[in-house]
Amino acid sequence: MTKKVTITDLAARAKVSVTTVSQILNGKAARFSSKTVEKVKQLQQEMGYVPDFNAQSLIRKSGRTIGVLVPNINNPFFSQFLRGIEAEAIKQDYVPLIFGSNNSEEQETHYLFESVRRAADGMIIASAVSDINYIDNILNQNGIPYILIDQAPVVKGDRVEANNQKGGQLLADYLIKKGHTKVVVVGAEKPTLNLQERLQGFADVYQKNGTPITDDQIITTEMTKKGGYAATAAVLAMKPTAIFAINDEVAIGLYRGIEEAGLKIPDDISIVGYDDIDLSAYIFPKLTTVHQPAFEMGSSAAQLIIKRIEDHKEPLQQVSLPVSLIDRDSVRSIG
Repeated sequence: MTKKVTITDLAARAKVSVTTVSQILNGKAARFSSKTVEKVKQLQQEMGYVPDFNAQSLIRKSGRTIGVLVPNINNPFFSQFLRGIEAEAIKQDYVPLIFGSNNSEEQETHYLFESVRRAADGMIIASAVSDINYIDNILNQNGIPYILIDQAPVVKGDRVEANNQKGGQLLADYLIKKGHTKVVVVGAEKPTLNLQERLQGFADVYQKNGTPITDDQIITTEMTKKGGYAATAAVLAMKPTAIFAINDEVAIGLYRGIEEAGLKIPDDISIVGYDDIDLSAYIFPKLTTVHQPAFEMGSSAAQLIIKRIEDHKEPLQQVSLPVSLIDRDSVRSIG
């Protein structure tokens, strides 16, 4: 096996001290001549030297890592969210450790313990952890600050959220104006906080309209394309004029089920989603939905957790981002 290149090897080849190499590679190159800096960096590339992470962590007393826990990496919303975290983390010289819990409480707990074990400096939690008080205790006992994203439970702490109640209200207003009072909601079997708020906003508007949403108008399923597809038969049996799919993934699954049933969107049935994932603008007809600023939620979360890591006395941080209705082609007006 080839021997790993060390900082001592690099210093010897460059004919400078180990301290000089260390300072040049750690952003203090201004102290040295351009000739020395260029020589060290060129040799680093030639020799394939990579600084030892554990050694750097001991020196800095920080691994400059952020644990990130999301419920479903496959959902395009979380892909955008993670891109936002990565963009901000890279800018501030942090590395995100990304874990997908696959909506499993067991995996959530495992990955939280792994983040502690691997000495994450902070945590971004976008998954609906089963016992936030237990998690709060684990992270606090180990001096690890964390930030919650709108899907996670409410506790006193740093938080980034989008206005889900407003998003539900926007969709309800839109459907009512289009003449749709006989609607079915396809929601989650175990709704997280953001989904509860989304549904509450939607139901409040229908209640005020004098056409309340009853329990039998809410069909539950997995929050995936597969879940939406599986719910199609139950939805169509209700004979609604419109469907509110609690997220775009579910809506896309319903698209397939509706087509297989020989019906057309929006001629035979209208549908709206939530999230504005990239696919919603490419399916046919294009999906009317609510835009959530997923990338901005990720970058805001990274900014807030890095602030908290670097100053534990920072005042409580709360960011609420706006949502907007994206009017496309999946809803028709009825008399």
